[in-house]
Amino acid sequence: MAIILRLDRVMADRKMSLNELSDKVGVSNVNLSKIKTGKISAIRFSTLEAICEVLDCQPGDILEYQRTKEDELI
Repeated sequence: MAIILRLDRVMADRKMSLNELSDKVGVSNVNLSKIKTGKISAIRFSTLEAICEVLDCQPGDILEYQRTKEDELI
């Protein structure tokens, strides 16, 4: 996957637990855990916006693009 999720890093920087983020964002622990571990294929902008608001960060702090070998062949 060329998009890397860095939610765990941002949460650690803010010293915020998954439970605390879940309460403040209004998204279940299970769904946030999937985002945190990168086991998702999509994220709603409203969820991303709420996470950024609570963590006081930008979407680029959470999402990172990384080239793959397939991308280099194009």
